Amino acid sequence: MIGGGKDAFIGAVHRHAANLDGLVEFVCGALSINPDIARDSGKSLFLPDNRIYTDYKEMIKAEAALPEGERMDFVTIVTPNFAHFEPAMMALEHGFHVVIEKPITFSLEEAKALKAKLEETGLQLALTHVYSGYPMVKQARAMVREGKLGKIRKVYVEYPQGWLSRLSEREGNPQAAWRTDPQKSGKSGSMGDIGTHAAHIAEYVSGLKITHICANLTTHVEGRMLDDDGDVLLKFDNGATGVLSACQVAAGEENALKLRVYGEKGGLEWNQQEPNTLIAKWLDQPAQIYRAGAGYTDRLSPFATSNCRTPGGHPEGFLESFANIYRNFTLTLAARMEGKDPDPLNLDFPGIEDGVRGMAFIDNVVTSSQSDVKWIEHKI
Repeated sequence: MIGGGKDAFIGAVHRHAANLDGLVEFVCGALSINPDIARDSGKSLFLPDNRIYTDYKEMIKAEAALPEGERMDFVTIVTPNFAHFEPAMMALEHGFHVVIEKPITFSLEEAKALKAKLEETGLQLALTHVYSGYPMVKQARAMVREGKLGKIRKVYVEYPQGWLSRLSEREGNPQAAWRTDPQKSGKSGSMGDIGTHAAHIAEYVSGLKITHICANLTTHVEGRMLDDDGDVLLKFDNGATGVLSACQVAAGEENALKLRVYGEKGGLEWNQQEPNTLIAKWLDQPAQIYRAGAGYTDRLSPFATSNCRTPGGHPEGFLESFANIYRNFTLTLAARMEGKDPDPLNLDFPGIEDGVRGMAFIDNVVTSSQSDVKWIEHKI
């Protein structure tokens, strides 16, 4: 792992998720740019002293020099956005597979460079767009693929949060500090942080690609350097239209991601704060409620049930969704390392294409917001 020491938030989430199925052993880390924090974090996680590194470059070189079977198989990168590309590229250049936080890089150009390197090396990359790991999101995707809604016509996706309603970046909040700093986060705040999640889940479930956007970004909190609110009109490649909203100053909201997809025959609704429930609304019959549960193999898609871990009625949430991405990635990786074809169910995790599209989304939203032109092409 690169980043994710004891002073960080998301690193612990990744470690819990990777460990949930017993498929991954945590063997080494460069857990902080602060050498003392890196060492203390490594010791607290029971890493051997000789595999606690204070610099990711040192770690990658040292691990590459170890015999196969002893060195790490893949690296997880959980640093702020500006520190994604260089360690990911170096890992790929030294033959290591990569798991990386979203957005995948600081810029679209960097994302394209990683894609080229992956194509050159044949290595594997997973991008932790966590919401695609929820079983009922996978159920929604399967129902759309099966044509149960007919042709998709409308997509609504909203992601309101309230945690940046104050100038928290100047009140000692380190998470707010780097996410609102254009030198560390990139050219957009709300869209880079949570808007990319919204765009990804919209495309993931609908099976459609965004082709055109009309965007407006706003910075509500005085003194903030990046946008904290944004709204985007969408056009998709089948003629469907959509609305995307990402707001981090919706005071009182937690992580209220909500998706609605409508077709000719009906619609689907999923809310991240009630993740085990999927509501199906039909044109000619009463609405139905689908619930997650590992035993519901006779009524849910195998893509949903294979990512359920408990019987119905036992809540599965954020950590389990993260773990589903890790499990699918590691099972795919293990199969390929053994020269086998991965199970198609295990190939269902976000990758480099999602990363490139996410960076293009940020670029095009910013361009649209700054333009007097109503619609701009969503260029990749």
